[in-house]
Order: sequence, then C-alpha cells, then structure tokens
Amino acid sequence: MKKLILLFWNALRRLSIQKMGKLFYTLFSRPHLSVLTFYATLKTFKIIRQKYPETHQNSGEGNAYRHALWTSLIMVYCCKVSSPKKALVWCKKITDLHEELFPNTPLERMMDLHNNQVGMDLFMEMLEGIHRQFFEPSFIVEKLDEKIKNALLITSVKDISENRMVYLEKD
Repeated sequence: MKKLILLFWNALRRLSIQKMGKLFYTLFSRPHLSVLTFYATLKTFKIIRQKYPETHQNSGEGNAYRHALWTSLIMVYCCKVSSPKKALVWCKKITDLHEELFPNTPLERMMDLHNNQVGMDLFMEMLEGIHRQFFEPSFIVEKLDEKIKNALLITSVKDISENRMVYLEKD
C-alpha cells in the first residue's frame, strides 16, 4: 500500500498546474464515480502485481492486461451506482484523461487507448448475461486471462486488431 501511495504521489508531482487543475476538475465533477475509479485502480494494481509483478510497467503483455483490467474494473464498480451508459462515458473520459496527462510515445498511447477500449468492450459484452449489480471482478479476470493468450505483438498502428489486446514488446 505504501508503494502505491508513493506511486500516486510521484505521478501527481510531475503534473503542471494546468494538468493538475484539469484532473481535479474532472474528479470533483463526479465525486462518487471518482471514488469508485480510485478503488478500481487499487484493485487493478493488486491483481496485476500478482499476475505480472515485474513487467506490468513495460509495454508488454502485462501492460496490455493492466489497461484492459483497469477499464473493466472501473466499469464494474461505477455500474453499481450509475447506468452502464453513464459509466462507459465516465470510464472513457477518465482513462483518456490519464493518457493525456501522462503522455507516452504515439505508438504506446495508441496501444494503451486500444487496450482501454478492449476492457470497456469486454465489460459491455459480458453485461448482457450478468446483471450489473452482481458483477464481480473475478468474471473480468477470467475473460482477460483468455484474451491475453491471443494478444498481438505490434510494431505500428496498422497492426492493431480490433477486440484483441496488443503490446509492443515481450515480457
């Protein structure tokens, strides 16, 4: 937990005043969803540290898994207090903001945005068979464990395949 707090603190310290203002404005515009997003983020880090303890920060499969898991868990928790449509809009807004505030190379950014979308799409697909109030993170983890087996190693934006997780380097 101490490492996670330090990670958040260091990330916030790197932001300019304008970026910090944009972040806080977004978070305070929907405080109930912000709290659930923070919880989803903590849960994501807990799960990802078990599955990819050394490599989730790289641009490999662990990173792809982390992004898809993060967006799926945001959807899981936000749908408990909001409609799926509103949760999806929020999730897209907050994860796109993350990519804007903490920029990567263009290819890494496209990879992250794509994997974020894979996670949101996965949740929306699964939602048809499970009532949102009964959705559990383990349902997402099981599906992502299957999806990561078919993840695609890419070298350019042209290689990105819809509905498949993508990564840039081997873990």
